[in-house]
Amino acid sequence: MGTKRASTEPNLFARSLFRALPSRYDTLAYLLSFGQDRRWRAAVVDRVAAADPKTVLDVACGPAGVTLAITRATTAHVVGVDLTETMLRQGLANVRAARQSDRVDLLLARAEELPFAAETFDAVSFSYLMRYVDDPVQTIAELARCVAPGGTIASLEFYVPPWRPARLVWWVYTRFFLPALGFLTGGPAWFRVGRFLGPSISGYAARHPIAEQVAAWQAAGLEQVGARRMSFGGGLVMWATKPRADAE
Repeated sequence: MGTKRASTEPNLFARSLFRALPSRYDTLAYLLSFGQDRRWRAAVVDRVAAADPKTVLDVACGPAGVTLAITRATTAHVVGVDLTETMLRQGLANVRAARQSDRVDLLLARAEELPFAAETFDAVSFSYLMRYVDDPVQTIAELARCVAPGGTIASLEFYVPPWRPARLVWWVYTRFFLPALGFLTGGPAWFRVGRFLGPSISGYAARHPIAEQVAAWQAAGLEQVGARRMSFGGGLVMWATKPRADAE
């Protein structure tokens, strides 16, 4: 896995941005997605569950929302990793409350440099990750490294609706209403996040169109790469498989 590197600027920014939000982070995702976040997460979990995995890695697990959804949908042992300690503490509390401590481990780790041997997990999932890494191409390669041959990888990200009327509504909502709602429901910390997210999502979508993301997954050695826009394109779910060694 090479020499351990220091956290990058996007890593440090993500830590500072979300440090004060763990107990209500899922609510923020729900607000930003017009209530659609749960549908998007379910689509990711369905992709993971369809592989019938015995071990799953959930990256950028936050307070363990997707992690616990995977335990409900599968019999797998799930390892969740996140960059922010406060997120992991809330995740640990949520895991204990769900009585899933025997099936879930939570670790502090960077997605760009995971502390696992190659081909360790039958499935890997990640949510809202790539906007907070320095090099998305290198990061998807690192995630793919951890997937066993024949395994599945699935992801969720906010995106920008391509249909102009929906995009206009999305833009007005994310630039004006979301920061205001954040302040009203969570104070200055949520206002800061609400103000940041809309431009962050727009910028990432402009820099990394879906075709480019698919190409990066393929370059990482993944096949059958699929992408599905959901909720007028406000959410993007992607999935792929890692070829078996004998697949020629």
